Amino acid sequence: MDIKAGLWQQQTMKLALTQELTQAIALLQYSAHELSAFLESKEMENPLLQIEDNNIRAIDPQVDRWKPKGKKIDKDEKNWIEQIGEKVVALDEYLLSQLNMKEVTPGQKKVISYLIQCIDENGYLIADLEEVSAHFQISSAEVQLCVNLLQDLEPDGIGAGSLRECLLIQLRKKEQKDLLAEKIVDEYFLLFADKKWKDLAKKLEVDIKEIQRVFDCLQSLNPRPGAIFHHEKPAYIIPDVIIDREGNNLAVKVFDDAVPKVRFNETYYKQLVTYKNPEVSRFLQEKQQDYHWLIKSLEQRKETLLKVGLKIAEKQQDFFHKGPQFLKPMTMKELSDELGIHESTVSRAVRGKFAQTPYGMLELKSFFTSTIQTVSNESASSSQVKSMISRYIAEENKQNPLSDQEIAQILEDREGIIVSRRTVAKYRDRLGIPSSSKRKRYE
Repeated sequence: MDIKAGLWQQQTMKLALTQELTQAIALLQYSAHELSAFLESKEMENPLLQIEDNNIRAIDPQVDRWKPKGKKIDKDEKNWIEQIGEKVVALDEYLLSQLNMKEVTPGQKKVISYLIQCIDENGYLIADLEEVSAHFQISSAEVQLCVNLLQDLEPDGIGAGSLRECLLIQLRKKEQKDLLAEKIVDEYFLLFADKKWKDLAKKLEVDIKEIQRVFDCLQSLNPRPGAIFHHEKPAYIIPDVIIDREGNNLAVKVFDDAVPKVRFNETYYKQLVTYKNPEVSRFLQEKQQDYHWLIKSLEQRKETLLKVGLKIAEKQQDFFHKGPQFLKPMTMKELSDELGIHESTVSRAVRGKFAQTPYGMLELKSFFTSTIQTVSNESASSSQVKSMISRYIAEENKQNPLSDQEIAQILEDREGIIVSRRTVAKYRDRLGIPSSSKRKRYE
């Protein structure tokens, strides 16, 4: 092989990601919240960039309450009781208030107070009892006594170490004892949970209907006794696109009212431009160019979002006029081909963004579903098939539930939709519906 050093000319084609293009791509995939945060950070970097958020204000419930058109509501007519905030009681506070009413020694109270801090949001005790014993320098029996005192508090099942123990505590606290349920949960919980009820009925020498009764009893218990005290702050979603009905037509707009407006700081620019300094001039030129790039990127983002929103409205008219069950199959590739843009651009445009529709706030990506083959020339979406599967299972005979193969056959016979048994099983799992053997009832 002859290897020589030299100079050659060669023509190549490649896409160079400029700063402007990189910024445009980043802005396109930002949600309204992320875009606002990005603009605030840019304001800190660029003194020529001025953020105006006069269009954003907090809602005053005394001023902005909804009222019917043509009717004035006086202050006296307002129900101020509805505006009083709910008092939230934490789980540890609730348990400690009960502990103060119990006859326990100061040492026990100290240990139980520590154990209360080791309860997770579902109400389960996650402490290592051996470490608690060593920490307080007490015996394992004394620690277990404190655990028992903790589990005696309300809500029933609190302080359990497992789901089995949680259910068992609740069963033992019931006024009407269910000895069979206690025995099953205590000794045969895994066999019962796997729904191997015929084997369990033989071992316990009871009718399988009794096992079904125990199952119904356990369904009434709370597997997460601490969850009622876990309050998460509500997540407020700002729509990026609004798609609304106007008679027989659909109106689409990009909702940018929640995004701060970007302005050029003319005053600051005029002050600095008077300095006859090359470095200042270079700085101003870079920041002025950065401002123009940002404005152009924001305009491109809005234009792309509007194009995608319009195309979604155009292709999903039945959904917006008739309901969610009429969602048609549509892919990002199909949309990108019609808009003349790359598929990745569509993907970035819908990432983490929501549309306000007549049927509530929906993710833009939820409008994209795969195509399911049918016996006719028409096509069905995967969401439609999931809805049908859910409906058939809800209407089935619970004593003889439909298998995945039977559901696949029904879809072909009744709806003309061809899906495999494995596809039905996959969609059923995504819907959180158990298999036919676990849906079966014996009464």
